[in-house]
Amino acid sequence: MNSLYYYPMFINIEIKAHCHDPRKIRTYLQFNQAKFIGIDEQTDTYFNCLSGRLKLREGNIENNLIFYDRANSSGPKASYFQLLKVEDPSGLKSILASTNGIRVIVKKKREIYFIDNVKFHIDTVPGLGHFMEIEAGNKTHPEMTEMALQEQCARFMNELGIRTEDLIDRSYSDMLADDNGTQVAG
Repeated sequence: MNSLYYYPMFINIEIKAHCHDPRKIRTYLQFNQAKFIGIDEQTDTYFNCLSGRLKLREGNIENNLIFYDRANSSGPKASYFQLLKVEDPSGLKSILASTNGIRVIVKKKREIYFIDNVKFHIDTVPGLGHFMEIEAGNKTHPEMTEMALQEQCARFMNELGIRTEDLIDRSYSDMLADDNGTQVAG
């Protein structure tokens, strides 16, 4: 591969679940000394692409262009991703909308926490409800294997009492998109 065009690929082992009691999740995270990053009002614009998913995240904390490839399955799953910080999200959005077209826009309020390399989200998505996510990733710890990340994710699922029936197999974008094209939620 030509190094001029290579950008590092990282791995997350992640889950998304319905969150019936956000206070319970917050209490667990506080008790376990999670680092609270803040509350981000995010707009994720998904663009049409040939494979995987390409989204531009605009928020007061996170502004990134993210490409990822992940299977739709309800249990812990591997997500292979590339992430690029964006200084001018509105300019980039305009270019990508013109060249690729917009698939769907997702608006959400996201609480962001970290315990070491594991990121936790408590999300509120208008029209969909409350959710929580666990992302055990190797971005800050590239030596971590996929198996070690699987073990971390499983441990936190168990400790948080996440039930199999609460797991979700799709992204918010999939939940909001319809057969007629672009939709905006939020």
